[in-house]
Amino acid sequence: MLIRAALAVLLLALPAAAQDTRRPPPGLLMPGVGPDDPRRPVNRRLQPFESLGRVQTELGGRCTGALVAPDRVLTAAHCLIAPRTNRPVQPRSVHFLLGYERGEWTAQARVASFVIGDGYDPQRGEAGADWALLTLDRRLGPPHRPLPLLRQVPAPRTPAMLAGYQQDRPEVLLADSQCRILGLNRPRGGLPTLVHDCAGTRGSSGAPLLVQLPGGGWGVAGVAAAVSADMALGFAVPAAVVGEVE
Repeated sequence: MLIRAALAVLLLALPAAAQDTRRPPPGLLMPGVGPDDPRRPVNRRLQPFESLGRVQTELGGRCTGALVAPDRVLTAAHCLIAPRTNRPVQPRSVHFLLGYERGEWTAQARVASFVIGDGYDPQRGEAGADWALLTLDRRLGPPHRPLPLLRQVPAPRTPAMLAGYQQDRPEVLLADSQCRILGLNRPRGGLPTLVHDCAGTRGSSGAPLLVQLPGGGWGVAGVAAAVSADMALGFAVPAAVVGEVE
């Protein structure tokens, strides 16, 4: 098995009310980042970053999402779970802010409906089913903005990138652009996940695991679901399991 069963993983979402927006003290490792932080701010107006935005609920939850069609956003299922009831929130209470940065955004929409991964259980928090596809109440942006979903799992050592809105700097988009897909983890009795060494901590839930396409564009290989407790190691739902997007 690629990853030891005893490896502790933490869900990336964190209600806004509980988030600490300050950088951690020296020597304190953030989940999913490790001692050497490779994340850097990126230009939200350039591709593929212009296709990313913040998913937030009216209960205060904040995650990352990627526009995969003019009115579809891919994110993590656990971002839509109300902490008190452990049940999905009402779709209309979820907002998507495309190109968010420091209180501004390029476009916004409310969620009209959503579907979550088949078999996802909030209490078990199984990473392999931790995806959600949001349908927006209106189409956003010109046709070039949506990112395609890859229907094949990339090979191990494929260069990758992870970009999202994260707990320590939630007002800007941070990306680790120098990382790789390590392989496919197939836990006994569970669903497979992509394992990668991209740095990303709480708040980057739902962020797309991106790989460059032969033509020079970018595609979504997976959606960030969980991370290691003390190193730059993460788990993503393969984009291949997400239903067809029109």
